[in-house]
Amino acid sequence: MDLSDAQWRTSTRSSNGGDTCVEVADNLSDAVHVRDSKDREGPILTFDPTAWRAFVHTVSTH
Repeated sequence: MDLSDAQWRTSTRSSNGGDTCVEVADNLSDAVHVRDSKDREGPILTFDPTAWRAFVHTVSTH
């Protein structure tokens, strides 16, 4: 998977120096990618954009 054009942004819920450091790249049309900002060379989760929006909506309302 070539993510060289991905524009990663840190979640607003991530804390500076904390345990929660999530980055999201959603500028690519076919998928949303999520990674741990403390391990940028590690695994990347890939989601269908519709599924990602449903997830974000669900967690933001709870």
